[in-house]
Formats: sequence, C-alpha cells, structure tokens
Amino acid sequence: MAVKEAKVEKSASPGLMDRIRMNGGFLPYILILPTLLLILVIAVYPMLDSIRLSMLHNPFAARPKFVGLQNYITVFQDPVFRQAMGTTMIYTVLSVALESIFGLLIALLINKSFPGRGLVRAAILVPWAFPTIVSAQMWFLMYGDQTGILTYILRSLHLLAEGDTLLNSVSGVITASVITDVWKTTPFMALLLLAGLQVIPADLYEAASVDGATRWQQFTRITLPMLKNPFLIALLFRLLDAIRVFDLFYVFGKQMVPSLASFANIRMFGSNTEFSQGVATSILIFIIGIIISIIFGSMLRSMLKEQG
Repeated sequence: MAVKEAKVEKSASPGLMDRIRMNGGFLPYILILPTLLLILVIAVYPMLDSIRLSMLHNPFAARPKFVGLQNYITVFQDPVFRQAMGTTMIYTVLSVALESIFGLLIALLINKSFPGRGLVRAAILVPWAFPTIVSAQMWFLMYGDQTGILTYILRSLHLLAEGDTLLNSVSGVITASVITDVWKTTPFMALLLLAGLQVIPADLYEAASVDGATRWQQFTRITLPMLKNPFLIALLFRLLDAIRVFDLFYVFGKQMVPSLASFANIRMFGSNTEFSQGVATSILIFIIGIIISIIFGSMLRSMLKEQG
C-alpha cells in the first residue's frame, strides 16, 4: 500500500511544463531574455574567446598555430611570472588584512552617535572616490626622490638612506602599494562593515550590559559573531579586487616589480608572439578569482545553514 502511495505521489509531481505554467508561463523567461543575451555577448563570449586565444601561438598571424596549454607552461616557467605571482599574493594578504582591521575600527567608531557623524561618514569615503590611477600618481609624488614628503620623513627617521626612496627596491614598491591601497580602500571595508553593525539589535547589547558583560565581552560574543556574514562578503570583494591589481604596480614598479595584471599587460603589448601568454595570465587570474569565490561561497552557505 505504501509503495502504491509513493508511486501516486511520484506521478503527481509537476513536470517541467507544469512548473512553467505555475510560475507565470513563458513570459518571465521572455522578459529576461534580452539581459541573458547581453550577458552572453559582453561576458561569456569574450571569456570563451580569451581561452581560445590563450591556446594559440601568435594569434595575429594569418594561420595561427594551436599549441594547447603550451602558453600556460611557458608562463609558469617564466621567473618574472613567479615573481609577479609572489608579489601579488604578498600585496593581497597585507593590504586586505590591514584594510579589514582598520575598516572594522573605523566602522565601530562611526557607528556611535556623536555630533557631525554624517559629515564624518561622508568625509572618510573621499579616498575611495578617487580613481586608483589618480591615487597612485598622488602617492608617487609623495614617494619621490626630490620633493616627496614621505621620503623626507622616512629619511629623517633614518628608515631610508640619503638619496634612497621606497620605489628603488622590490620590497619598497610592495610597501608603497600596500600603504596606498590601505589609504584608498579602507573606507570601502568600513562602509560594508558599518552596514553589518547597524543591523545588530541594540537589545542584545542592553541585555548583555544588564548581565554584567564588559565592552570586550560584548564585542567578542555579540559584535564579531553577528558580523561574520558581512565580514566574509567584504573580504570576498576585496580579495577579488586585490588579486587583479594593476594601477599601483604600473605606476610604482613599472616593469621592475610587476603584479600578475601588469605582467599580463607587458606580455600582451610586448610582441605578437607573447600576446597569448598575456591572455593566459589573465585566464589564470580569472581562475584564482573563481577559486576564491567558491571557497567563500561555501563558507557563507555553511554559516547560513548553522544560523538557520
């Protein structure tokens, strides 16, 4: 009897056409069709074509030769690529870590009520409003040899030798890039974390105060756990943005200290025979971004399941 009931339930389950009719017929699919076509044209097709180009030798030739994964192998064997990979990873870890710490501190400060809070919130977003290339040029002047104020301060503190600048070494270029990026992008982290702080019910803090919890206990047991989801989302955005950094290293490092993106730019515009290697490097950056998205997506899903 139970088997028959199960068969009846299975046969009664709606099919594809039934589900389409229940959800409004074909009209919703027709309405989103232009958007899907636009995404295919401006996103999917260029990505697939880039994969094709990365497997050719000199794609500008009349009859380009298919070489498969040879361009990827050549790129991995290039010591400049390995340097660019290491530089990008160090830059990403340092900048995102510092921006997370400073962004959280700023978000905690501007979440409090005080006179002029609206003005302060608007003012901290000013660095983020600058295009990255503009910020890089501004800081490049401050790192300069002759008129750079930061170079003068570092020499006065004996952190730099006379006549030396941060931009004369690999570690100095990375440090300069991290400082500039932290100045520019910390407001973005603060804004995302502030949005997370504002949805935490004030009743939780009031109840904790009544129970005798200290400020530190409230921070570690209420604020941080409630900020996990916004914090992960903010980290995801910043990591995806940091691994494709180009402007800062293009201005500060030129070709001496390339990032992955600037290495791809050098290869693509160096010669026709290296163009595919630059495209292959861009595909690798894309793959790293997908891996980061999958990891953080799985972490977010697991956290939502625990909360649900």
